[in-house]
Amino acid sequence: MRVTTSLSYEQSIVNLQKRQQELSNSQVQLTSGKRVNKASDDPTAAARAERALTSIARTEANQRAIDASRNVMNIAESAMADSIDLMQSARETLVAIGNGSYTDSERSALANKLAEIRKQLLNVANRPDGGGGYVFGGQGSSSPPFVDTPTGVEFQGQSGEIMASSGEALTLTVDGRKAWLQAKSGNGVFTAAPDSGNSGSAWVTSGAVTNPSQLPYPSSAATPPSYSVVFTVSGSTTTYDVLDDSGTALVSGQPYKAGKAIDIPGLGMSVTISGGPGNGDKFTVGQSEPDLSIFDSLDKAISTLKTAGINNGQVMQAVNTGVTELDSILGNMQGSRSAVGETLNRMDGVESRNSALKLAAKTEKSNAEDLDMTEAISEFTNRQSGYQAALQSYASIQKLSLFQYIG
Repeated sequence: MRVTTSLSYEQSIVNLQKRQQELSNSQVQLTSGKRVNKASDDPTAAARAERALTSIARTEANQRAIDASRNVMNIAESAMADSIDLMQSARETLVAIGNGSYTDSERSALANKLAEIRKQLLNVANRPDGGGGYVFGGQGSSSPPFVDTPTGVEFQGQSGEIMASSGEALTLTVDGRKAWLQAKSGNGVFTAAPDSGNSGSAWVTSGAVTNPSQLPYPSSAATPPSYSVVFTVSGSTTTYDVLDDSGTALVSGQPYKAGKAIDIPGLGMSVTISGGPGNGDKFTVGQSEPDLSIFDSLDKAISTLKTAGINNGQVMQAVNTGVTELDSILGNMQGSRSAVGETLNRMDGVESRNSALKLAAKTEKSNAEDLDMTEAISEFTNRQSGYQAALQSYASIQKLSLFQYIG
């Protein structure tokens, strides 16, 4: 084969350009610190890095959701702690009002204290979340969810919770209706209340369950059954009948003794009535319902205790009912607070898993595209030496020309 001078020159230039390109590529890798700078460098590794980058972005979005949820849950936990303290103060005030020696003005002053506690509770219930919403706004509310109306406090939000956009169940609000307005009435199983037309000075406690297996509650009937204790006073003798809702007597003509439990026969319930009932006075027992509002409960107690001239029985009924309802509301609020606390605890695990996923994604991205600096420096040195050798070879070839020799 005939080798011409031009062919030698051309081959030398091709080799020189190739080595120059390799040296340039090594230099780009060293300056960027990455083995893959564009998809054509290694399509498979570039795809792996892209998937890892997507995973990193997803974990960062999840972390923002975790941070937002934690912020709201911390505010909610603090608000519930404040509300529980206020309810405890209201309970202590109600117990103090039960002092039979208080005058109307003294009871009214304590009722005013309850009214101030109610105002504070309303402010807590409408606590903002710092982001334009409200902690107890349910599924969203642009205005305070609890509104004080002439008929009482109403919840004008939407029941439920707003969930964060995340793979985990993270809440951004608390169901205000459930936390503040849906405690169980009575003792949680049944209620015991005086008839509005009673004329005596007797009052009834919340009652007790004596045999759970006999309880008629909870009832699936559209109208749950109810029972009543009706008093008959004749001279110095006071008796009572226990009736069902059809008026049928379960027991009748039983002698009344103040403070002694009265059984609802065969139904696993008893109530305790104290004081002096009037003739025809009636006390009704019914199913407990999850519709007890802290604001309605305080409103009833405040209204009764501010009324001048009420007898001791009416005072004690207001106090007993108020304390029983506050105990139920406190239990409901503590349950909601426990749920918030559990959410905060769960976030620690969610955050730990999210961090582990992010680390794994970063590791995968690094494995796919990052450069081994030791190996790269060695490779760069080799290619630099090769390029220098190519330059020297080209310079030598230029001298091997017939015309140059003749000249």
